[in-house]
Amino acid sequence: MSEYDTQTLREFDQKYVWHPFTQMKEWEADAPIVIERGEGSYLIDTDGNRYLDGVAAIWTNVHGHCRREINAAVKAQIDKLEHSTLLGLASDKSAILAKRLVEVAPPGLCKVFYSDNGSTAVEIGIKMAFQYQRHRGEKFAAKTKFITFRNAYHGDTIGAVSVGGIDIFHAVFRPLLFPTIQAPSPYCYRCECGGTGDSETCHRNCLRELETLMEEHAGVTAGLIIEPLVQAAGGMIVQPHGFVRKVRELCTRYDILMIADEVAVGFGRTGTMFACEKENVTPDIMALSKGITAGYLPLAVTMTTRELYDAFLGEYAELKTFFHGHTFTGNPIACAAALASLDLFETDLLLESLTPKIDFLAQRLQSMTVLECVGEVRQRGMIGGIELVRDKGTRQPFAWQDRVGVKVCLEARKRGIFLRPLGNVIVVFPPLSVSIGELEILMDGIEASIREVTQQ
Repeated sequence: MSEYDTQTLREFDQKYVWHPFTQMKEWEADAPIVIERGEGSYLIDTDGNRYLDGVAAIWTNVHGHCRREINAAVKAQIDKLEHSTLLGLASDKSAILAKRLVEVAPPGLCKVFYSDNGSTAVEIGIKMAFQYQRHRGEKFAAKTKFITFRNAYHGDTIGAVSVGGIDIFHAVFRPLLFPTIQAPSPYCYRCECGGTGDSETCHRNCLRELETLMEEHAGVTAGLIIEPLVQAAGGMIVQPHGFVRKVRELCTRYDILMIADEVAVGFGRTGTMFACEKENVTPDIMALSKGITAGYLPLAVTMTTRELYDAFLGEYAELKTFFHGHTFTGNPIACAAALASLDLFETDLLLESLTPKIDFLAQRLQSMTVLECVGEVRQRGMIGGIELVRDKGTRQPFAWQDRVGVKVCLEARKRGIFLRPLGNVIVVFPPLSVSIGELEILMDGIEASIREVTQQ
């Protein structure tokens, strides 16, 4: 139990804490829930109320909260070493984790660069791709630009924002950003590539425009960055089957590095360990974070191929070194948590257990399409999105200021469920360890909350 009561903790929070992605004027007007502990799929507040965690602690939790085996690994590591450095030293846990990650990653990814969060993992990938082209010689020195996708989100540091594509998050910072070559994303009725609403037409049109961009800009393009299978923060937008595979083929054809941002979709979330596996794709660079420690500690990884790594090898005076670092690079406690998480994938047969949950989620999401306010449901593996609309026929969205998504999530809290929306999209993203029974509670609560808020 906390040494302070709930009211005092609320006062401390509202007086001293600035929350992410939060309008603090609204936050200060209400009494926040103060979470104190977790058990399995549930969060528990300082008054003992339990909330089913429908967003896996913002897409990080894999095996449930306060998992005994990960707790033990973290405690054991704390008694040995809290941190040293990878600047001039190696460490046991970071070396072992790098080996384990290479063993489960798409074949060909064989080098691991550590950092602390998804934004920095992406930022590192961008810098690696840029510097790699410089090391290839004068012929490739002009390859300095990046192809990005509309509706993309890759994090909140300036480099990561530069390759993003969501104006509501990114537009205010545009004077600080470097320019990119933006390609259309295949999301049917809202697609800007000329799609008619038919997914196959949209898919073909997007790829045709992407290839045109690559052909035109190949000589000046260092890399392309993609969230494979699902654009997460953009509204859980699911890409058509074969899209990632075709992007890989085009990158190879036009000599453009493929950077896969698997920060949200990695570690089992789409049904395989990594999303790229679904289409037998190996990117040149892969960014990982969120689920890597099962939600325990900040840790991130940027993985690369041997070819890319070798371009940075040279004599000291050549200055081919990758000049990037982080104080807590390869932190032993975080690496211990990540190793324990990988062990649980094996002992719990976690990936094998997902099929019935994915099928159940698909059935429940599809059943919600009968609601007049549901314009579309989306799913890939254990990721779901329910888009709420004012008019089903035209798919006219609710106005942003109506806060319909927020209201649904607040209604769900009354039913013991914690959710966090993306605008008008209700996100379904529970811990992978969630049971079918808990999934049923989650989906019943979401449906009831939507009906209550929209009066259906």
